[in-house]
Amino acid sequence: MEIKIQAIHFEMAEKLEKFIEKKLSKLAKFNDEIGRIEVSLKVVKPETAMNKEAALKAILPGTELFAQETCNTFEEAIDKTVESLLRQATKYKEKQKNR
Repeated sequence: MEIKIQAIHFEMAEKLEKFIEKKLSKLAKFNDEIGRIEVSLKVVKPETAMNKEAALKAILPGTELFAQETCNTFEEAIDKTVESLLRQATKYKEKQKNR
């Protein structure tokens, strides 16, 4: 599984990158069909709370799963988006089994 992380308008710490890779490894264990995950991180409005936005796009054969969250920290946003993608991947896997 390939992971592409893009930090928009800020420098990402190595600690955050390792955190993201660790969380995304859960998705890889859950669904081995995921070929690539694109992560987009950005600070929406620097002077306000709830300004860290994370968007994840998982690319599977025949479909794409997408989740986006805005939270106080990037870690919290990543946690929520990974949970959302896990739910979507579960639904997708069930649909594939039923076909």
